[in-house]
Amino acid sequence: MAVVTTPIHQVKAELFKTLGHPARIRILEVLRDGERSVGDLVLAVGIESSHLSQQLGIMRRANLVQARKDGTSVLYSVSNPALFDLLDAARSVLTSSLVEARDLLAELESEDEPRPSGEGS
Repeated sequence: MAVVTTPIHQVKAELFKTLGHPARIRILEVLRDGERSVGDLVLAVGIESSHLSQQLGIMRRANLVQARKDGTSVLYSVSNPALFDLLDAARSVLTSSLVEARDLLAELESEDEPRPSGEGS
């Protein structure tokens, strides 16, 4: 009997696909401070309860978050704290890219500045 395995690049792509929604990223950012109730998440993330529940379900199925009951509340937390390292790496990549774009823009703007007559010819 042959064992069929999913290539790791496909598994990684599925992870990034799951992370590829702004609400899911925001949920993870809020959960960085620890577990939160659904009510707390609705307020902190700023989306409707039904939409939040849908996003949490997707994240739970992907094993990014876990839920536990505490009385009548459901509390969510991140399944693997390494997700925060991934978010930090994304921030670093974006920051680097924006710094390069800012520097290029400054260079372009300095080239566009009018030069006093007699200069540069």
